[in-house]
Amino acid sequence: MAGTHVKLSGSDRARKSDAVRVRDVDPDSEVEVTVTLRGPQLPELKPGQSISRDELKSSYAASLEDIETLRTELERYGLKIEDVSPVTRSVHVRGTAKQMDDAFQTQLGIYESKAQGEFRGREGALEIPSPLDGIVTGVFGLDQRRVAHRQPGVPDQGNPADAAAAALSPADLERRYGFPNGQAARQTVAIAEFGGAYFENDLKAFCEQQNCAMPTVKQVGLGVKVLSEEQVMGLPESRRNEVLDDSGEVNMDVQIVAGLCPEAEIVVYFTQFTQKGWVDLIDEVIKGDSASPVSVSVSWGLAEDSADFSDAARTAIDGRLQAVAALGVTVCVSAGDDGSGDQVGDGKAHVNFPASSGHVLAVGGTMLKGQDEVVWWQAPGERQDGGGSTGGGVSVVFDRPSWQNVKVDSLNPGSIDGRIVPDISALAGPPYYQLVFMGKAAPNGGTSASAPLLASLIARIAAAADPPATPAFIAPLLYQNGNGGKALGDSVCVDITEGDNTTPAPGKGYEAGPGFDAVSGWGVPNGTALLASR
Repeated sequence: MAGTHVKLSGSDRARKSDAVRVRDVDPDSEVEVTVTLRGPQLPELKPGQSISRDELKSSYAASLEDIETLRTELERYGLKIEDVSPVTRSVHVRGTAKQMDDAFQTQLGIYESKAQGEFRGREGALEIPSPLDGIVTGVFGLDQRRVAHRQPGVPDQGNPADAAAAALSPADLERRYGFPNGQAARQTVAIAEFGGAYFENDLKAFCEQQNCAMPTVKQVGLGVKVLSEEQVMGLPESRRNEVLDDSGEVNMDVQIVAGLCPEAEIVVYFTQFTQKGWVDLIDEVIKGDSASPVSVSVSWGLAEDSADFSDAARTAIDGRLQAVAALGVTVCVSAGDDGSGDQVGDGKAHVNFPASSGHVLAVGGTMLKGQDEVVWWQAPGERQDGGGSTGGGVSVVFDRPSWQNVKVDSLNPGSIDGRIVPDISALAGPPYYQLVFMGKAAPNGGTSASAPLLASLIARIAAAADPPATPAFIAPLLYQNGNGGKALGDSVCVDITEGDNTTPAPGKGYEAGPGFDAVSGWGVPNGTALLASR
C-alpha cells in the first residue's frame, strides 16, 4: 500500500517448488506469527568466554520503545499481542488471516504438495507499516511449509537378531569415545524435535536392557500438542504413519542421551517444522524458562541455500544461535545424512543448515571398518535409496568464522571461503546404536545419532569438571592452539583419515585425510582428553 507500507528486507519467498495454490485461505481463520525485532549487536566473544543470561537481558534485548511502537501499529489492524520477550527480541501476534494480509500486505493461500499435503503459504515479499521500518526484522508463521527434515530408516541390516547384537551399547560408546566417569548428575540436555512423539515404555525397556537408571524426561510443546504413544496410535492411518516415522527418530535421540547421561534431566522441545518453529525453539533455550541446558541436540535441518528458507529466517535463526552460544550453551547439530549433495540434486555441493551456522558444533558421521572408524558412506551415498553418508563441506551462505582457522576449498567454483562443516564426528553408520522402538530392538544411526552423542559427552564433561567450570561454547576451542602449539582438536580427537561423502549429484565429495577435513572435522572425540584440556 503506497505510502503506508515498506518492503521487509529478506522476506521474499518463492512458491514451494512442488506445490500449487489450490484456494484462498479462509479470511476468518486464526493465524499466529512471531515478529522479530532489532537489538544491540551481540559481542564477538573470545573462545571459551560466555555471558550470563542477566547480561543478555540487560544489554542486548529489544527496547521497550520498539515493542510499544510495534504494538501501536499492529493494533491498528486488529491484531493482538499475545506474548512479548525482550531478551529474545520476539513478539507473538495473533489475528485473522485477513488482518495479517492487511498488516503485512500479502495474500495467504492454501497450497498443496505431494510431500506435505495442504498447508498455508505465501509468495513474494512482505511489507510492514512504515513506522516499523528498521524495527521489525522478520515475520514468521504466515507460511507453514516444512523447513525441518531428517531422513528416517537405515539400510537393510540382514537378520534382525544379528543386527541388534552387533549394534553398540552405551557402554561400548563410552569406551570408544573416552567418556569421563559419572552419569551427568545435575546437568540438563535439551533435544529439539520437529515432529513425532516420545514413548515412555520404550525408554523403560531400553533402560532395563542397558541396566541404567531411568532419567527424568520433561516434554515441552511450543505451538504443538505433545502426543503420548496412545494418542499417536489413535490417529488416522496416514497421519499415524507419518508421526511414527518421526517418532523412531525422537526415541533414538532420547535413548542415546538416557543411556549416556542417566542422571541428567532430559528436556524434549517439540515445535512446528516451519521457520516460526525454529525461531520459537531457540527463543525458548535463550529464555531458560523451562530449562537451562548445558547442551542441545538438533538432528534436523535443510540445505542452507534452499529456496524454502527466506533470508530473514536464516538471519533470525543464526542470530539466536549466536545468543545461545554466548550463554555458553553448545548446540550440537547433525551435518546431514545425504553427503555432498544434501538431497538437492543440482550438481553442486551443499551443506545443511543450521549445521553451517558458525554458532553451533557441527557433527559429522563415521562407521566402523573392523575396529577402526572411517567416514560414514553407504551406497549410493544418500539416505533416500537405503544408503547414506555424512554431510560436510563449505558453506555458500555463511562466512568462515574467525576462529575456524583451517583451509578447505569449496567444490563449487568461485564460492566464498565459507564455514566448514563438520567440526567433529561420531558413529552414524554400521554397526549402529542399540535402541528400542515399539517394544522391539531397532538399531539405528545417521548423524541424527551423532548429535545427541556429542550433546551427552558435553554434559558428562560438565558434570565431571573439578572444580566446576563455567560452560562455554565448545566449537571454537577445538581450533585454538593447545599444548605443543597444536590445535586442541588435534589433541582431543582421534583423526579419521579414510573415506569421502560423494553422492550421485554432484558426483564428487569431500575427502578425509590427516588432520582437519570437511567430512570428519577433527575426527572423533576423546572425552577424557577434552575434560583434561578445560
